[in-house]
Amino acid sequence: MFRRTFWFTTGVAAGVWATTKVNRKLNQLTPESLAMQAADRAVIAGRKVKLFALDVRDGMADREAALKDALGLTAPAGGPERQALPARHGYAALEPQQTKYPYNRNEDH
Repeated sequence: MFRRTFWFTTGVAAGVWATTKVNRKLNQLTPESLAMQAADRAVIAGRKVKLFALDVRDGMADREAALKDALGLTAPAGGPERQALPARHGYAALEPQQTKYPYNRNEDH
């Protein structure tokens, strides 16, 4: 008799466990629950994007300050006078080159 009681109790417990597991899964798959899960994930994704944007903004500000320091564009601590930028250099590759015999397209015809 003890054996039958044990297996009966074990079967009832397994049935209750399986029933609750299936009911939970079915409740997760209802349209309302899926909409709530999607909304929660969208809010979490929005927070992550916002934190990423703030990190990028901080990094940009740090990099800009480092570049200004490297180029000497920051005002010295002694006064507000500005330093002049270095003179602009021409680039030989971009300047028109003078040729000895200029090419005229009209001579081809």
